[in-house]
Amino acid sequence: MTTTELGMPGSSPRAGTASVPRLPEDADTLTKRDFTSDQEVRWCPGCGDYAILAAVQGFLPELGLKRENIVFVSGIGCSSRFPYYLDTYGMHSIHGRAPAIATGLATSREDLSVWVVTGDGDALSIGGNHLIHALRRNVNLKILLFNNQIYGLTKGQYSPTSHVGAVTKSTPLGSVDQPFNPVSLALGAEATFVARTMDSDRKHLTEVLRQAAEHRGTALVEIYQNCPIFNDGAFDLIKDREQQQARLVHLVDGEPVRLGAEDDRQVLVRTKAGLRFVPEGEAADDGVVVHQVGADDPAQAFAISRLDTPDMTHVPMGVFRSVARPTYDDLVRAQVDSAVEKGGGPATDADLERLIHGRDTWTVA
Repeated sequence: MTTTELGMPGSSPRAGTASVPRLPEDADTLTKRDFTSDQEVRWCPGCGDYAILAAVQGFLPELGLKRENIVFVSGIGCSSRFPYYLDTYGMHSIHGRAPAIATGLATSREDLSVWVVTGDGDALSIGGNHLIHALRRNVNLKILLFNNQIYGLTKGQYSPTSHVGAVTKSTPLGSVDQPFNPVSLALGAEATFVARTMDSDRKHLTEVLRQAAEHRGTALVEIYQNCPIFNDGAFDLIKDREQQQARLVHLVDGEPVRLGAEDDRQVLVRTKAGLRFVPEGEAADDGVVVHQVGADDPAQAFAISRLDTPDMTHVPMGVFRSVARPTYDDLVRAQVDSAVEKGGGPATDADLERLIHGRDTWTVA
């Protein structure tokens, strides 16, 4: 699958890691084994995390970076064991706070490629604010959000992406919460890169990871991931080969949004009632929706993300948005450099003393 087929325009190779030191040209090429730690991988048999881990370990050598310049930060949850299984730097941090910790790291250390691994509970419940602020700030982070629509580590409570009516250990009569659509949420926060893939499609997953790594700014990748113990088969409809063509909407940049096999192709059109699919032969050219990942306004990408419904009749897959915007960490470093230049050098103890005892202080009697 090519970059264009995933909905991505051409981009500078590894632009997202442009400032990170690369391996010397005469260095031995790294392999998947180099990124595999000596820790025993401990997930339940059949967990989708195994496939994602294998894809990430196999993809990391492509970055051409030293292992010591790559960091994985996780929160709390099954997915958050990731740092133990990668032979890079990593941090198993606090529930929901991985984006905040990773923001500080990316801002203070331009020489690092910083990745966040999180789950639907970790990122969208206690970590919801941290996630949306990282997205709106456009910090140079790559956020992998594993979505299994359940709390797995704590044994099967409903999560912010569980469907209405989901019967779980904490909702025995069925959930009454309206779930988040992570892609819609990210687009609403005006994230500069938003994509969706799934654990069982190794080729698609790897290509999405590649595009996320090349993006400079916050890249959010939602990964549909099966939990065989507490929510088994949640994505079976779109993993079944007979169902895929009728349900999966593969987004291709610059092309009409299509669905189905060639002999039964449908195309997305705009109507007064909103977007809907019609047989390709019945569509008027001026009403056909053409996917544009580089559009400044995320409104169309957001509308496409809303095609997704709990019954998985239409499930958009691929890159929804990829736009260039100054990153938070680059802007902060520029301010620091400017302040140092104007002040004649780094701050001294005397400067700090003047700041502490300056005019904006008071004495409490």
